[in-house]
Amino acid sequence: MSETESAETPRAPIHNIKRLKPKQRACDELNEKGKRCFGNIKRWYDYPKEVEALVGEKKEIYRCEFCKTVYTPDLSEAPNSFTVRY
Repeated sequence: MSETESAETPRAPIHNIKRLKPKQRACDELNEKGKRCFGNIKRWYDYPKEVEALVGEKKEIYRCEFCKTVYTPDLSEAPNSFTVRY
């Protein structure tokens, strides 16, 4: 294995970017069999440069833990950035 192969980690391509529905906590993406994913949607802090080019720099985005669908926040709700601080 060369240095360039070990330095670059393979990443899954971004398949889909969706907007969260009000109070949505589980993924509603359909798989190839037509069933819903229902994975937990979690805040994604360290996203790659490809995603940053699509959504913008230092934006609040979320990702499904199973199918890796990217979600942007619901515009009707207040942003969660900096609301919970200890």
